[in-house]
Amino acid sequence: MNKLLKQVLLGFRKLPLLIESRFDKEFLAPDVPMSRIVSHQQWQKYLYEIGNKPGMRVLEIGSREVTGASNARNEFAKAVYVGFDYYPGDNVDVVGDAHKLASYFEQDKKFDLVYSSACFEHFAMPWIVAIEISKVLKVGGFVFVETHFSFSSHERPWHFFQFSDMGLRILFSDALGFECVEAGMSNPIVGRFSSQADPYLKNKPVRGLYCHSEYLGRKTRDVKNFEWKYSDLENVVGGTRYPKSES
Repeated sequence: MNKLLKQVLLGFRKLPLLIESRFDKEFLAPDVPMSRIVSHQQWQKYLYEIGNKPGMRVLEIGSREVTGASNARNEFAKAVYVGFDYYPGDNVDVVGDAHKLASYFEQDKKFDLVYSSACFEHFAMPWIVAIEISKVLKVGGFVFVETHFSFSSHERPWHFFQFSDMGLRILFSDALGFECVEAGMSNPIVGRFSSQADPYLKNKPVRGLYCHSEYLGRKTRDVKNFEWKYSDLENVVGGTRYPKSES
């Protein structure tokens, strides 16, 4: 009887969710693009298709097996795959600091594809890592980054940043010699402020939340001696503008 009662009560708990989920689309932001080519479920397949070719050199930043076994080395079997990580471990070939990435590789052995998943939020200076990626990537080569826009705190104290699609576009902008192939979000989240928030925010809904942000770009040219402080804002933001006040 107790088991049956528990099942009934659990069923009742799901009813509000079934009703609320019908309105999930109301939480999407109309001006936020959803990733298609390199969405959370598609990016690995896409990278394997473009990178697993004889003569290609592929670099994964943050390759260590943390949440499960990696199949990347097998999927890039026709290419030269190099796993890079801050710590040694399974699926790691080179141990080092991504902020000094170029110092670990010979200048004449650049990569056709550099990618990273769930790492950029843990880099203390991601704008420096972007420069380092540019240094080791061939002109015409591709960079892919997946990170988080809205996600729970994890792997602290080294959980430093969260990124929108626009934030990733800025890191790999034309100023650094990149053109964007796709930038967007995946996996919408329905949110609200908790009862522990300030009184004026308690239980208010939060819209426009997405778990993952993705960026796929192609390097179009080398930019020698790049420094962010000398970059032209127009070139970095790609002709966009901060929205003007309606008042």
